Amino acid sequence: MKLPPVWTSDQLEAARSAAEDHFREGRHTEPLEIYLELFDQYQDIVEEVMEETVDLTQLEGSALGILSDGRKREVFRYLTGPPVSEDDLKVLMKAKSLAPARLKKDPDLLGRVVAFMRDWHDRRRFPWINADWNPTEQDQKAAIMATTALLAMRRVETLRRSEGSNLQEERVDLQLIATGYTKVATRRINTLGDATKPGEFCRESYLGKRKADFVIGLWDGRTLALECKVSNSSTNSVKRLNNDAAMKAETWRKEFGTAQVVPAAVLTGVFAFLNLEDAQSRGLCLFWAHDLQAMTDWIAGTKS
Repeated sequence: MKLPPVWTSDQLEAARSAAEDHFREGRHTEPLEIYLELFDQYQDIVEEVMEETVDLTQLEGSALGILSDGRKREVFRYLTGPPVSEDDLKVLMKAKSLAPARLKKDPDLLGRVVAFMRDWHDRRRFPWINADWNPTEQDQKAAIMATTALLAMRRVETLRRSEGSNLQEERVDLQLIATGYTKVATRRINTLGDATKPGEFCRESYLGKRKADFVIGLWDGRTLALECKVSNSSTNSVKRLNNDAAMKAETWRKEFGTAQVVPAAVLTGVFAFLNLEDAQSRGLCLFWAHDLQAMTDWIAGTKS
């Protein structure tokens, strides 16, 4: 069983210093990096939706499948001009729920959702819908690029309005997916039988009594409980790291056992050296947002 990394004093100091440098630089460069990564991911999803619906001309047959897939459902909401939020769509449809199970049981509601998209589609991006002509390859590419840019831009804007931890969580999410992990639904984990399987991860889930930002199924059957922490000052690091993440680590190890759960934190920003040492000594495995490859390399190492 691969043990979690334990950093020496010199390694901790070097990583701490590097984190401060990256934190300063990231104030300007990180949103652009996230945008480019999101653009690539969204482009694949938009292309899938366009292909499955024959450029949105045959939406009826595949609408339920699209609305049952979280990412494709998001693309669906961005086909209108302007895009519509999930809550607004429910209000417009006069429905308390637009969950896949509800849509499957209510074909009339599903039909109204499809009709709404047809009536309110963006006529600049998709001028051929409800018209008597087929899009050219150039029309298709232009629509895909415009829709992808709109989705990626809106997500980055949301992240920039949020605290830095949300941006950090998005980077961890992208890193896990890029290394072959599958994102699954949020859940309440009362026993480790409820936890994510090897190769899967979920976000914002209760692990026992405390919520984890990520619950990751390691390849050897253990569970990695991961917290994302951003600190703007060494003083603030006590609250973020020691009074929160390290405290959760002790709770999880007590509830589930030291052999079954690996508590960890991904750190961004400014942290006092003594706080890092204290957190590590209390059983918290430390990773750094500026070197997420080290985290996924360690996770990959649990296969053996």
